[in-house]
Amino acid sequence: MFATCGGWALAFAKPASISNFMKRLKNICGAVIALIAASTAAAQDANALEAWQADHTQIVDAADIALADLQWLARPVVVFAESPNDPSFIQQMELLTDRIGELAERDVIVITDTDPDADTEWRTELRPRGFMLALVGKDGQVKLRKPSPWDVRELSRSIDKMPMRQQEIEDRREG
Repeated sequence: MFATCGGWALAFAKPASISNFMKRLKNICGAVIALIAASTAAAQDANALEAWQADHTQIVDAADIALADLQWLARPVVVFAESPNDPSFIQQMELLTDRIGELAERDVIVITDTDPDADTEWRTELRPRGFMLALVGKDGQVKLRKPSPWDVRELSRSIDKMPMRQQEIEDRREG
C-alpha cells in the first residue's frame, strides 16, 4: 500500500484496517514534519553562526541561534525587550553598535530578542522581565544580568576580569 506525505512516497505493508493505516500515516507524517523542522532550525543556527564567525560585528536574532552552538566559541550578550521600540532597547543597541569592535575583540556575539511571543530558548533560559541585558560566558553560564542599558566600557571590564579572558590575553602575549 502506498501513500504520500509532504511530497514523499511512503510504502506500507497492508494494514489490518483503514483506521490503522491512517494512524500509521499520521504518525509518520508527524515524524517527517518534525524532522524537517529540526533540520531547518539547525540550518538557521549554522547560518547565523557562520555569519558571525565571518564577521564578529554581526548582530543575531535570538530565534536564529542556540546557546549550545556558542559554547566555548563566543560570549553572548543578549539584549531583551518587549518591543524593538523600547527606549532602553534602542539606547542599549546604540551603545553596543557604537563600539562593537571592542566586543568583537572579546569574542562577543550580540543577540537580540524583542518578541516575547516567540518564546525563544534564550527567554526560557534567562527569563527576562521587560528590558534586560545578559552576559553569558563561553562556558554557557550567566555572568551578568542588568535591568538597564550598559555601555561597552562596563561590559569590557566585566569580561576582562573573567579567568578565561585573562587566559586568552596571556595566550595572545605569548603567541
